[in-house]
Amino acid sequence: MTVKGGTAVARREQTDGATLQGKVAIVTGGAGGLGRATALALGKAGARVVVADLDPQGGKEVADLVGGHFRACDVSDLDANRALVDFAQEQYGGVDIAFLNAGVTTGCGVGEDFDLARYRRAMGANLDGVVFGTHAVLPALRARGGGSIVATASLAGLAAVPLDPLYAANKHAVVGLARSLGQALAPENVRFNAVCPGYAESRIIDDLRDMLAEQGLPVIPAQAVADTVLRIVTGDGTGECWFVQADREPEPFRFRNVPGPGKPAGT
Repeated sequence: MTVKGGTAVARREQTDGATLQGKVAIVTGGAGGLGRATALALGKAGARVVVADLDPQGGKEVADLVGGHFRACDVSDLDANRALVDFAQEQYGGVDIAFLNAGVTTGCGVGEDFDLARYRRAMGANLDGVVFGTHAVLPALRARGGGSIVATASLAGLAAVPLDPLYAANKHAVVGLARSLGQALAPENVRFNAVCPGYAESRIIDDLRDMLAEQGLPVIPAQAVADTVLRIVTGDGTGECWFVQADREPEPFRFRNVPGPGKPAGT
């Protein structure tokens, strides 16, 4: 694998026929939704998969479907992330791919409805889970000469979300990590990218289904997100944030550059 550090270059080929034979993948939040679909896609492509989740029944079911292993893991716990990586190495001898996907809804705002426990829970899963997961898996990827990390962000990480600013905040943070770490880790042959779905089939949208139906907003199939993750993993881009939107071809979001310094007056 050759990394093109700091570029917005990635293969656009279809995932049909993609092969990950001999690769080992960790999928957090793998018991359902996007994690389940992606674990199945990675397994179909030949990867050996470790499914991590707080739901043992759903997680074991997915692990059995891909012929992999299940590990209970609270991604907001740094030591649990380290233990997950150790487990994958014990089972398969190393790690090549990490899909850091576990996430939850926020459930509160910053006004009178602010709830510290809910805030900590959301930041712990949605942001700490990515930071801790990356920290834990990097030594394993380096030991293999490189690898790929994909974090689940959201369209809420690319746009303002007035109805849920805290969710937008932690997803914007994941986008910032992807753009920054993609370049920072490129010299080590480690690629870091994010996938940014709209309203996709998962437990996170359970409370929104009636609203989506009333407004005629389509729900993106989990498989569409899984296919995009597979394209990212088998591509060569880094520091990219791929949007996934209904009835559109997924591709890296094109960020505008910030303005540079102006010229002093009179020059």
